[in-house]
Amino acid sequence: MSAGPTPLFVEAPARLHFGVLDLRGELGRRFGGIGAAVPTPSLLLEAAPAAALTAEGPDSPRVLEFAQRFGAHHGFDLGVRFRVHRAIPSHAGLGSGTQLALAVARAAAELSGLPTDVTALAPAVQRGLRSGVGTWTFAYGGFVLEGGRADHAERVAPLLARFPVPAAWRCVVAVPRGKPGLSGEDEAAAFARLPPPAQREVERVAHLVLMQLLPALAEADLAGFGVALAQVQRITGGWFAPAQGGVFAPGPTRDLVERLREWGAVGVGQSSWGPAVYGIVADATAGHALLQRVQLALGADGAVYEGGFSAGGARVWRGSAVSG
Repeated sequence: MSAGPTPLFVEAPARLHFGVLDLRGELGRRFGGIGAAVPTPSLLLEAAPAAALTAEGPDSPRVLEFAQRFGAHHGFDLGVRFRVHRAIPSHAGLGSGTQLALAVARAAAELSGLPTDVTALAPAVQRGLRSGVGTWTFAYGGFVLEGGRADHAERVAPLLARFPVPAAWRCVVAVPRGKPGLSGEDEAAAFARLPPPAQREVERVAHLVLMQLLPALAEADLAGFGVALAQVQRITGGWFAPAQGGVFAPGPTRDLVERLREWGAVGVGQSSWGPAVYGIVADATAGHALLQRVQLALGADGAVYEGGFSAGGARVWRGSAVSG
């Protein structure tokens, strides 16, 4: 950008979606979910006041769309120059749309003197219509549990719990070159076609989350966390099998899930609709070793990221892209 007002930067982590809680909705709420924020890949967005709305860089058309939604929601024409320095892979199961939308909304709110709480930002850019996991990881990072959307409610699903992930744990995220995950109208149509799961399976997922997964996370018990997460993935993956062709998306995604298990990863699974998969290990040494094996297996047919889990949500600062 040319010289002018001091730019504002928003950096947001990718999110992993570990599973939904309830597709039946018999208690008045649907979906609900668990997930966590990972620092790579991440989004870096720059914004500065301008006479007109413009955007450049990766995903710039989506930036303009979200900025226009924000302006329309608040009843004014937004004048901001946006630039995307770094993007999260689109339609990969890593929450790229929600993180970009909320980053645009946060920047626009900061520059316009409007509320910056995520419960105000999400409706302004029409996010959080089903899952609230990405909204809450944007806000706080870490591991989040959200309670689903009430029937006909317009607000984001409530945050029920947020836990820091043990600092030693490492996560390898692989995005193979495969069929893009569902999003937008295609995702909504897929949800509408899914048959309701058995009540006993919904109850089993809630039991696993409350009495095994969350306690294991709180006590830094990676083995227990991994066992619970694997069972949640197996059950909820079965719910989505009619839409995606199996418990995990067929092809590279399913193959990678199996390989990650063979290579010693714990808590292996598919994030959202994929094709991204993840495997969690106990420390940096194991993380680096797993990263190398996945890189060798994928070659040029995908991207691989390795690191800890994000301790916080999106960062906002003014100055240069390297400050903050």
